[in-house]
Amino acid sequence: MQKKSLFPSKTLAAVAVALASVTFAGCTTTMPGKDASSQTSRSDVNAGVDATLSKLYQTAPASRELVARAKGVLVFPQVLQASFVVGAEYGKGALRVGNRTEGYYSTTAGSIGFQAGAQSKAIVLLFMTQDALDKFRNSNGWTVGADATVALANIGANGNIDTNTAQQPIIGFVTTNGGLIAGVSLQGAKIAKITL
Repeated sequence: MQKKSLFPSKTLAAVAVALASVTFAGCTTTMPGKDASSQTSRSDVNAGVDATLSKLYQTAPASRELVARAKGVLVFPQVLQASFVVGAEYGKGALRVGNRTEGYYSTTAGSIGFQAGAQSKAIVLLFMTQDALDKFRNSNGWTVGADATVALANIGANGNIDTNTAQQPIIGFVTTNGGLIAGVSLQGAKIAKITL
């Protein structure tokens, strides 16, 4: 005989989404009703991009050469992830081509899991070929896994990046305050152009 759940699954999902929303609201740095101007928002994102790249170079010195060779570099300095049964991620970033910011983007992702809490990470995507960059720029919304595969960088004990990874059209790095994260997946992350 099957036990009936005290709460219907739809109710649990709604509660989880509500808790994730509250968690995200608690993680924001802007007070409600005090939206930063577009210029400030752009400045904040650009400063975050610079800081993220500097930290990446310290953590994985070999990444500097890859960034220099990349046709485009998309950086999300702070992707907030909150979960309670149902999880969600959101962050803003900038695409740089030839060391100039070409546009601003958002990333969103959802997941189902049993971890409760919130955390922040940075994501750096390197478009190593002109074709990969053009397909990204010409897309109307872009999803990792569906529109392109991102090879997450593997850093060896010597600090070098795996040569197979370094030859892929799109290379990704995921970092936290503790350094590079290994074994994560960006599969399903949706990226869209935004106006700041």
